[in-house]
Amino acid sequence: MQRRDFLNTLAAGAGLVIPLGRHAWAATSAAPKADANSRKLIVIMLRGAVDGLNVVAPVGDANYARLRPTIALAKPGDDNGALNLDGYFGLHPALAPLLPLWEQKKLAFVHASGSPDATRSHFDAQDYMESATPGVKSTADGWMNRLVATLPGATTPTRALSIGPTMPRILSGRAAAVNLANGAAGTKANVLDRPAVGKAFDQLYADNPRFGAAYQQGQDAHKEVMDAAAGKMSGGGMGGMMSAEMQAANGGAPLPNGFPDDAARLAGLMRNDPNIQLAFVALGGWDTHASQGAARGQLANRLQPLGQGLAVLAQRLGPLFEQTTIVVMSEFGRTARENGNGGTDHGHGNVMWVLGGGVSGGKVLGDWRGVGDAELNEGRDLPVTTDFRNVLATIAERHLLLSDKQLVQVFPSLPRGGRLDLLRS
Repeated sequence: MQRRDFLNTLAAGAGLVIPLGRHAWAATSAAPKADANSRKLIVIMLRGAVDGLNVVAPVGDANYARLRPTIALAKPGDDNGALNLDGYFGLHPALAPLLPLWEQKKLAFVHASGSPDATRSHFDAQDYMESATPGVKSTADGWMNRLVATLPGATTPTRALSIGPTMPRILSGRAAAVNLANGAAGTKANVLDRPAVGKAFDQLYADNPRFGAAYQQGQDAHKEVMDAAAGKMSGGGMGGMMSAEMQAANGGAPLPNGFPDDAARLAGLMRNDPNIQLAFVALGGWDTHASQGAARGQLANRLQPLGQGLAVLAQRLGPLFEQTTIVVMSEFGRTARENGNGGTDHGHGNVMWVLGGGVSGGKVLGDWRGVGDAELNEGRDLPVTTDFRNVLATIAERHLLLSDKQLVQVFPSLPRGGRLDLLRS
């Protein structure tokens, strides 16, 4: 193995992205100031296009049941009915663990939101949401990576963390980011944790003028994550049958079955390592073209561990939840009318979820126009009346305290105006 290949392998094992070559760079290891690192952002991406109309269902609109004769949620109070939110919208009953957050006004939804680009391609739509440049495929980096570079304070290797099989598009770019595998394997020791092996490689690479910095960054990031997993720092499995199409829509993201465990692990890492400020998790299994079900069935089986995991995340963060905003989003919504297979097809507008201690919750936001035939986009799905970038920019501005200039750096071509009454601070 060549030195370059070995160091790339080492960086991947540690989860640290360190490009090597003519334009090589390395992040500074200095810790950010406390005030710059005190507010956290976690993004959960539901790959495959979750059916937002059955997540936050317009049960007060008679057109909803008409369009979905077998998969519509029943009204609150009926058998297997939706959970009442505001008398018009109802929450899927599989998400019951989140109802206390709604009642505490720490959970809000933005309906009919999404990307203004009209594509119904999973690959393209996910790319646009992760780059935050709808319609532009040439964007080199993800918006969370640009956010890392924009936030005040010095950048550390673990400031941005992803949990998944590979480093996602949203965190690709020049700024350093850590990627951990799903499950307990993500925080297991590797071969370099063996003292004799680690010492030998230290002697070989630590003082190397070309590769020494990259080697040390990888080792530092790995050690920081291992220490956080073991609770040593300050502050404190997935199955299921899927179609080939659903697997492709998932983009390698696992089903949400193991999310509660990953959520607990992520909360522990963030509590124990104050350097971690941004986190990303992708979950698959939402491309429900057939046998979607209503209160029970395929969608419910996906939502149940998702809701449980989000509740675990909020609980395990403890006091840190008050300084954290969690966003759940998906590449696009699904058709308002169910198809002949008891499922739904690729749509347009969807619902974004926002949780956190500073969220002005207990309400469904957005320009909601109903699901009557005349109100639907192309007569088939929700229109996008709130650009997803305006939701994210509201959070970046009011929660992470970015200036207008910084917002434009993170979200190029950001639509003017459009801020939402989403956060208290």
